[in-house]
Amino acid sequence: MNQIENRTFDELRLGDTASLVRTLTAEDIKLFAIVSGDVNPTHVDDDFAKSDIFHKIVAHGMWGGALISAALGTRLPGPGTVYLGQSLRFHQPIGLGDTVTVTVKVNEKSEDGHRVVLDCLAINQCGETVISGTAEVTAPTEQISRPRIALPDVALHERGRQYRQLADLTRGLAPIRTAVVHPVDAVSLLGATEAARENLIVPILIGPEAKIRAAAKQSVLDLAPFAIVPTAHSHAAAAAAVAMARRGEVEALMKGALHTDELMQAVVDGSLGLRTERRISHVFAIDAPAYPRPLLITDAVVNIHPTLDDKRDIVRNAIDLAHALGIARPKVAILSAVETVTDKIKSTLDAAALCKMADRGQIEGGILDGPLAFDNAVSEEAAATKGIVSPVAGRADIFIVPDLEAGNMLAKQLEYLAEAQVAGIVLGARVPIILTSRAEKTMARLASCAIALLLARRSAASP
Repeated sequence: MNQIENRTFDELRLGDTASLVRTLTAEDIKLFAIVSGDVNPTHVDDDFAKSDIFHKIVAHGMWGGALISAALGTRLPGPGTVYLGQSLRFHQPIGLGDTVTVTVKVNEKSEDGHRVVLDCLAINQCGETVISGTAEVTAPTEQISRPRIALPDVALHERGRQYRQLADLTRGLAPIRTAVVHPVDAVSLLGATEAARENLIVPILIGPEAKIRAAAKQSVLDLAPFAIVPTAHSHAAAAAAVAMARRGEVEALMKGALHTDELMQAVVDGSLGLRTERRISHVFAIDAPAYPRPLLITDAVVNIHPTLDDKRDIVRNAIDLAHALGIARPKVAILSAVETVTDKIKSTLDAAALCKMADRGQIEGGILDGPLAFDNAVSEEAAATKGIVSPVAGRADIFIVPDLEAGNMLAKQLEYLAEAQVAGIVLGARVPIILTSRAEKTMARLASCAIALLLARRSAASP
């Protein structure tokens, strides 16, 4: 099986056969749909398929045809074979889990062009014929023996799945009035207008009006539906937005084309800001295709070197967010480099103290465990290998990082190496603050707005 060899035209005899066996999986159907572009709902839509003539998902007809091609190109005649023609008749559908045996049989040979006609037959595990037909090929004339090429593993991930579920939670909720701070570039305006179109926010654009309108013109955006509050510069825009939130005129803030520090300086101002009794913190809500649930990382933006008391509030803020996202009892992993408590690594001491706080009721609403290394937090197998028995290990919803540097690098690694979408929100202030990088895609910005909407409506419903 490590070599792939052919049978030359002179070696072929009438009646020679070769077979291959393949079991149809859901991944086969998805991959074939991706490669061919054939998204006929008979093959990819469970609800539709239940109502069609087969009452189930079935393979594309040419998936079976491709197996015949594989038999001709790799088994008989094998490498060097050139397809000239193919006729197929489809007798029965191939369903998920069906095992198909494809057999090709030499029926005719012609010296003219070294042409060979082969009978083609595909039967299922019940012995029923699913495909029959004939193929005409030009057979190779020289012996070929090559190492079999190892194909790469293919993993199918549905990008944006968690965010789409998040959007579903907002259905029927009234959009929130949102101060969009200094939206003087195309990215900021597009994020705000797309969120308005999705009925997540009602944007109030705050900043230098001429720059806002110039950015809209460049992006061909109609600003007629949106209010504009003119200010002289970005600093004034941040102050105006915070003042509107203090007066209850807006229910959320959204960062535009200004630096995070500039916006947050206005938010944390001791007399004119939006502080509460909680420490303000940031959460990345990450949709990682390979992770089966939403992944919340905190704090990777606001608190540089959080103290134990800071981390207590960071955990509480994240648990509140998880509740707003419909996670009734979130599992919180307190991350460090190791799983054991040691005075040589401060984050392990903080983790142990936070878990004890949860035991004593100082942190409520979630299940905490730590210290946990990242591999043990995301993988039950890794945790089991290390003998870690934990209700959180391998199933964490919230990841509490030791400090801003670790969290920021972790979030960006997931984004750029694991194809994750990264939404961001600031918690612990009087209103949610939608805080995303200017490099974020539209889907992540919409997810951030959806999170702010869910938080605002949950807060309004709380006694």
